[in-house]
Amino acid sequence: MKISATLLAVAALALTAATADAKGCLKGAAVGGVAGHYAGHHGVLGAIAGCAYGRHHAKEQARQQQEQHDAPAAHGNPPPAGQEKL
Repeated sequence: MKISATLLAVAALALTAATADAKGCLKGAAVGGVAGHYAGHHGVLGAIAGCAYGRHHAKEQARQQQEQHDAPAAHGNPPPAGQEKL
């Protein structure tokens, strides 16, 4: 009974889920799963936590890169020739 309920829940989530942005999640899940397995046979919980942390870390890196791209003058870098503010 547990197996069929689990399979039904997974199938329902797979059908209703939109495309996911998994940057950072896969690496974090792998590391978290291994760490959770060795820390008391909680590999699934470790994978979930690792995925959440990996996704958070990837979003932070993307935000920092976007800030650097949007405001190069704010970091002491002058804009390229011909692109100064008027």
